Amino acid sequence: MPRPTSDVHPLDIHAPETDLADLRARLAAARLPEAETVTGAPPGPGRWDQGVPLADLVDVVAYWRTEYDWRAFEARLNAVGQFRTTVDGLDIHFLHRRSARADATPLVLTHGWPGSVAEFVDIVDELADPQDADAPAFHVVAPSLPGFAYSGKPASTGWGVERIAAAWVELMGRLGYPTFLAHGGDWGGVITTVLGGRFPAHVLGIHTTVAQAPAGLTTDGLTAAERAWTEQTRDFWQHRSAYAKQQATGPQTIGYSLVDSPVGLLAWILDKFAEWTDTDDSPFETISRDRILDNVTLYWLTRSGASSARIYYESHGGINVLDPGLRVDVPSAITNYPRDIEKYPRPWAQERFRQIVRWATPDGGGHFPSLELPEYFVRDLRDGLAAVLEATR
Repeated sequence: MPRPTSDVHPLDIHAPETDLADLRARLAAARLPEAETVTGAPPGPGRWDQGVPLADLVDVVAYWRTEYDWRAFEARLNAVGQFRTTVDGLDIHFLHRRSARADATPLVLTHGWPGSVAEFVDIVDELADPQDADAPAFHVVAPSLPGFAYSGKPASTGWGVERIAAAWVELMGRLGYPTFLAHGGDWGGVITTVLGGRFPAHVLGIHTTVAQAPAGLTTDGLTAAERAWTEQTRDFWQHRSAYAKQQATGPQTIGYSLVDSPVGLLAWILDKFAEWTDTDDSPFETISRDRILDNVTLYWLTRSGASSARIYYESHGGINVLDPGLRVDVPSAITNYPRDIEKYPRPWAQERFRQIVRWATPDGGGHFPSLELPEYFVRDLRDGLAAVLEATR
């Protein structure tokens, strides 16, 4: 394995106490609207028909201001191992957990929006050094997307999914991993698809929770369940993607609110966690308040509300962003969680992913499986990547 270069620098983060005091002061001084006008008593998803319910937001804001401990999450990030390097003129922040196992395979994990590397902190140790000696092990790299967390904020246009994928290849090579596996969901799934399609000489295979098919495919021959998937995905993009349209067309405008108001940022992100998780009422049924606030606070302290939104502007709004002609010939494992926002039937996915070696449809889980079902997610990721590696032999 090639030796890593010296262009990678360790990063220990420690937010200034003045920033944390400012956050608490802004939370205390927040101006809130009146309660939503929806029918139905709690609990139930109808409470969220107009967005985050006032009572829920008041509760989370109070916890964020008086009990939440950023220092604990900050210490966890530092314990995993944080680094930064400059790729294609932009600083890239990443977690790097090298396995002690000699047979470990390099693996890059890519998050999406409104996620972050917070999605992976609870699973990197088990992926790198599994308790089961027979389980595969990985050298885990989890970069922050451009404009997210401690990565640099692009000062010009051009940082779409293709450029990000190329930067990941450079990053992995710089760490001494000329060939590697890749996993992603949301934007991370799109980038992972680009990695598999554009860089087969470097990417051994992929695992993704979003397998976007080319546009224009017919529903003829699909089963009733497969047709339902296509209808759900179409409904999402037609009726529930206002956030994506806003960030694709006016990231700067919404960015002022996201960078200036912690309550505005919390509500913008919490709304998506509520809608996209496999729960009956609240995302806190499966994800702790602390972990969601770790993620939101990471956005807040790095002032990345506007810069993170620009990935939508750069990549045309989040639907059909992939080159229609892009095909993935490397082995691919695909997992479709039932409450995810995009699901494509296998006959459609096969039009792009030409070597699907594992196709999984769990009974539960949503858009954030590493947070909702961490133990299952790790098993599924291992099984998928094991099938990918077997196909490369």
